[in-house]
Amino acid sequence: MKKLLLFLSFVLLVTSCRTKKTQVQSEDLMAVKETQPLNYAVENPELEKLSRVIKSMSSRCQEGIINGNAAEFLSDLREVLEDEKNFSENDLSPFFLIDKKHTVGSDYEPHDLVHLESNSAFLVNKNSLSLRREAYDALKEMGEAAKKDGVTLTVSSTYRSYEYQKNLFAYWVKVDGLEEAERESAREGTSQHQLGLALDFAPVDDAFAGTAEGQWVYKNAADFGWSLSFPEGYEDVTGYRWESWHFRYIGKKAVAFQKKWFSNVQQFMIEFIDEWKKN
Repeated sequence: MKKLLLFLSFVLLVTSCRTKKTQVQSEDLMAVKETQPLNYAVENPELEKLSRVIKSMSSRCQEGIINGNAAEFLSDLREVLEDEKNFSENDLSPFFLIDKKHTVGSDYEPHDLVHLESNSAFLVNKNSLSLRREAYDALKEMGEAAKKDGVTLTVSSTYRSYEYQKNLFAYWVKVDGLEEAERESAREGTSQHQLGLALDFAPVDDAFAGTAEGQWVYKNAADFGWSLSFPEGYEDVTGYRWESWHFRYIGKKAVAFQKKWFSNVQQFMIEFIDEWKKN
C-alpha cells in the first residue's frame, strides 16, 4: 500500500511539472515581458533570457514587438541566428548594431568587397561602388527580378570608409548646417555603409519613393533579404529622418523575422538581437 501511494505521488508530481512547463512554453510575448525572469529560470532558461532581454529594451522597442507565442518567436530567432553563419566570419555580423550610439572603428573595412559595375541586372552611377559578397549576390538577384518586371534599379552609394564618411558629414554640415546634417548624414564610425551591407538607390532623395523603381523595391526587397533602414515616422528611434532610398542587407530570414515580430522596423530587431547576444 505504501509503495502504491508513493508511486501515485510521484505520478502526480511529474504530471504537475509537465503541465506547468507546458503552460510556460505556451506563454505569449506580452506575458513573458510582464513576468519576473526568475520565474522561468529552472523550467525554461530560454524564456527567462527572453524575459530579461525584453525588459532591458527601450519602451519604444518593447511597444514595437508584436504579441504572439513565445515558443514560436524563439524558434524564429534560432533560424535567424543560424542563418547568420552563412555570412563571412571575417567581417562584422549582418546584425551588427551601428547607429549614433554604437560605432565601429576607423580601421574596419570588410574583407570580401566586390566592385560594382553596370550590368544586365542593375546600373551604377559611380565607378567607386562596392559591397560585401553576400550583399552583392542578393542585389544582383533582386536586379534580375526587377528587370523581368520591366524595372531597372540604379545604385548610387554602397560601402564607405570611415574617412570618406568623415569628409561627407563635414560637407553636409557646410551645406545644411549641423542640426540638419545630423538628421540626414552619419558621422564617421556610425554609418551602416561602413559595414559594406548597405546601399542607396537613385535618386537619393524623397522622390525615389514615388518612382517605379521605388515602388518595386518596397514591394519586393524583403524577398531578397533587403530591409529599409530608416522608415518614415521613426526618426526618434533610428536617429535619421525617413530615407526611402537606403536599404541594408540582412538576409531573407531576418527580414521575415523583422516583419513578423518587430513591426517591420529594422532598428527594433537589430537592438533586440544585440541585447540577446550580450545576455
